[in-house]
Amino acid sequence: MAIFSRFRPAVFQTSSAGKEPSFVNEKEKELDAESASSSNGNEEPQPDRPADEAQQGVKRAEAVTLTWSKTTLVAVLINVWFLYFVNAMQSSVSYSLIPFVTSEFSSHSLINVIYIVASAMSAATYIPLAKVIDVWGRAEGYLIMCVFATLGLVLMAVCTNLPTFCAAYVFYSIGFGGMIFCLAIITADASRLKNRALVYAFINTPYIITAFAGAKMAEDFYYDISWRWGYGTFCIVFPVVAAPLYFVLKYNLRKAEKQGILTNEKSQRTFIQKIWYYTIEFDIGGVFLFSAGLTIFLLPFNIASSAPNGWASDYIIAMLVVGFVLLVLFALYEKYIAPVPMIDFSILTDRTIVGACLINATYSISYYCWYNYFTSFLQVVNNVTIAEAGYIGHTFEVVSGLLLLGVGYLMRRTGRFKWLLYIAVPLYILAQGLMIYFRRPNQSVGFLVMCQVFTSIGGSVFIMMGQIAVLAAVDHQHIAVALAFLYVVGTIGSALGATICGAIWSNTFAPALAQYLPEESKANLTSIYTNLNTQLSYEVGSATRIAIQEAYGYAQTRMLAAGTAIMALCFIWTLLVRNINLNDVKQVKGMVF
Repeated sequence: MAIFSRFRPAVFQTSSAGKEPSFVNEKEKELDAESASSSNGNEEPQPDRPADEAQQGVKRAEAVTLTWSKTTLVAVLINVWFLYFVNAMQSSVSYSLIPFVTSEFSSHSLINVIYIVASAMSAATYIPLAKVIDVWGRAEGYLIMCVFATLGLVLMAVCTNLPTFCAAYVFYSIGFGGMIFCLAIITADASRLKNRALVYAFINTPYIITAFAGAKMAEDFYYDISWRWGYGTFCIVFPVVAAPLYFVLKYNLRKAEKQGILTNEKSQRTFIQKIWYYTIEFDIGGVFLFSAGLTIFLLPFNIASSAPNGWASDYIIAMLVVGFVLLVLFALYEKYIAPVPMIDFSILTDRTIVGACLINATYSISYYCWYNYFTSFLQVVNNVTIAEAGYIGHTFEVVSGLLLLGVGYLMRRTGRFKWLLYIAVPLYILAQGLMIYFRRPNQSVGFLVMCQVFTSIGGSVFIMMGQIAVLAAVDHQHIAVALAFLYVVGTIGSALGATICGAIWSNTFAPALAQYLPEESKANLTSIYTNLNTQLSYEVGSATRIAIQEAYGYAQTRMLAAGTAIMALCFIWTLLVRNINLNDVKQVKGMVF
């Protein structure tokens, strides 16, 4: 993290032959560019000051990369890697523990309610967060999200009932989701577009480790210590790992101001004026209408089965109507009233962004149609341990961690990304279709893993392609908004997928239990339906355990059928994406990879 002269900014460059990155000085590159042909226009020297027309947060990001050294750049990427490691570890632990946490509160079947509320609130956060990091700066947005994440972990560790846990999980989801979003933007600031997929692949490699370590850690916490320490441990570890990146960004920002690269503009607004300015700038009204409307509209799909009169219950109908009205009001407010709209509607005119977002949303819906109850299925039907269920459930992380390195390298060498979709879409649909057959009782775990591997190959390509596509379609000033739009659509897709999952679960699993359970166990139907520990308490091979397994198979096959049908839409969305040459797009300045 050393000083590098602002008059000689440098970048990691790649030769036209596509060899390993080399350190190239901007002044030397400027002399070479004077004699270069017009076909090499993408190698023009970059100015040594932030763009005047950029927002303050973007100016600060460019000033930082114009100021820091190669050592600082490498150190930042390593710190980002460790942040992904901690996030992946706690995510893996939480994924394995949540079924038992909700079961302790006799609410195992309400897992989807927690996910839907958290997803809806997180979706409403990304656009305002993009504005925060564009108006204030990357470091400020990152710090806010780290505080939210830590608060969520603390509340989950000390909660004593389901409502408190649900509220804590909302803070947790907003914090960690927002932190990962900030890291994606910071990484984009520090990398050329042609190398960005490779950098993203590198910082995602921790998932290869945590897919195994996290599941085993969750099992040890649950049986040997307490599930509360599964969250409490990360209350301590996460802030320690997160702090260095914030201080590095602020240190280099101050250095840029001292060197004259960035002017420190002091606001002349009063305190009240600042509150009003940021209320307008961050579109507080739009955030409220969107998050409240989406949450209220989606919840009935999961709780209708437990209502006194089902879908005919007064409060179920009221929630559907109120939620829909709030979403309509949100659209009208954003279009005609909001001084600074939450969503930049001009983004919707670019077919590449639209296509990438639709692919991301469709994939998220399809994936979460079945994912949330998968580890419970594995433990009850296949009689595996918590750790083994976690290993299988995290196959995606292992496969994607390895595969994305190859995908990133191919994007760097070819400069193209669309051709990968022609492989990923049919492969994913085929694998998920096979799951419909193998996700039943008396099937080999090996076949389940095989299907997980194939879907992981397709899914990892979707995720990487979506990020690169939207970033390639905009300039540096708009990468935060474009990526936020992708995150919003994907998170809404996750919520919709969980909603479909919950609706199928409540309308298939409980009726199947009532049909399959032997007479002596039907009195315990409610306990079996709501508590994973009760399901596991019945001996393997007993009539009751077999009945529960059959009910799981009945529900899971229908979840997978819905997800597979939805994925067919990706064939259409692929046609919308332009085949952009990544080598022709310039975005960043200074010392970048």
